[in-house]
Amino acid sequence: MGIVLSQCFIAVDDHDKALAFYRDVLGLEVRNDVEFEGMRWVTVGAPEQPGVHIVLEPPLADPYAPAADREAMERLLAKGLLRGVIFATDDCDATFERIRGSGAEVVQEPADQPYGVRDCAFRDPSGNLLRFSQPSSS
Repeated sequence: MGIVLSQCFIAVDDHDKALAFYRDVLGLEVRNDVEFEGMRWVTVGAPEQPGVHIVLEPPLADPYAPAADREAMERLLAKGLLRGVIFATDDCDATFERIRGSGAEVVQEPADQPYGVRDCAFRDPSGNLLRFSQPSSS
């Protein structure tokens, strides 16, 4: 029995800004764009990984959630306190320069880490932490 990753979720507060970042800056392809109950889900993914989907969803994607819960999630997102995503890259420095050139908020410039990768980090337009990791050549 095999198990593989199919989908992961990233909370966003503005799907159009998120699309401009994930599609136009990161180069991910849009696979689906669905609206339901006043909410929107946009699925993106790397062309090299057709079976892995990243769903850009509202901070609390439950149309029946209490307003107080939705507001709490929106506050956590605004503070950048929700979980982020780590992307693999074959050239951390070139990836960093491309993303920095888009005006994205830099969290960490490329650095060699003691756990065997060279990585950098940014915040997406919603404040989510995104890391870009390349295995160290040592």
